Amino acid sequence: MTSPLPTLSPLMVDEAVKAALLEDLGRAGDITSQATIPADAQANAVIVSRQNGVLSGLDLAISAFAQCSTDFELEILEEDGSTLVPGSIVMQIKGPAQALLSAERVALNYLGHLSGIASATKKFADEIAHTNCKVVCTRKTTPGLRAFEKYAVRCGNGANHRFGLDDAILIKDNHIAVAGGIKLAIERARSFAGHLVRVEVEVDTLDQMKDALEVSPDVIMLDNIGPEMLAQAVELNKGRAILEASGGVNLSTVKAIAESGVDLVSTGWITHSAPVLDLGLDISID
Repeated sequence: MTSPLPTLSPLMVDEAVKAALLEDLGRAGDITSQATIPADAQANAVIVSRQNGVLSGLDLAISAFAQCSTDFELEILEEDGSTLVPGSIVMQIKGPAQALLSAERVALNYLGHLSGIASATKKFADEIAHTNCKVVCTRKTTPGLRAFEKYAVRCGNGANHRFGLDDAILIKDNHIAVAGGIKLAIERARSFAGHLVRVEVEVDTLDQMKDALEVSPDVIMLDNIGPEMLAQAVELNKGRAILEASGGVNLSTVKAIAESGVDLVSTGWITHSAPVLDLGLDISID
């Protein structure tokens, strides 16, 4: 069963879109549209997909049009998480032509970027759908867009890792080096963390994993470990900790990684390198 999508805060959406519009419109506004299009001109438009993919970012696109004019009539024909094919119409828009063109690029930038992430995530999720493993994102996100990019991962049937440094403890190799060892780092984390904060530790050998298991972390990240050794880690773990595989994850490796029996496979690629999904705005004049 697919979990329901989270809800993006309208306040966060409107604030981000406002900043994007201010960046694009600058001090004088859309001078091309002002110079060439009568102020009272009306237009009809559709946003249409040029590729196969998964939709994400509707709320941001809607906000872009709403902030440019209160006179738009919008008809939403697809929902976030929907599968798109070439020619899929996402929304129909009717209203002031100048404002329509002023909002176009910001709306499409958000839709293309977030739909690209959702589409890439879905490819990974489909590769491992026959297992109990979930694909999860990382903190390798675009500054200022993390909440939206992680939302897009959910639209593509992926799951979210921590959102920031403040919502979970993840002890990585550099923390271990400074702390003086895995056991000591986990014990300190346990004494520091509240009862709702999970503790995860990164290991890259089975010996390190054995040491970690002695002090019961909630999650163990197995970094750059191949499928054969991952299967050994699953046997060693015996269900005690959640196991996350990370490093060297791509569409050609994710299936074997998931089939090792780990619970999660994390990849930064789906947020930092997913190609934009090609969506366009086609316009007609009343």
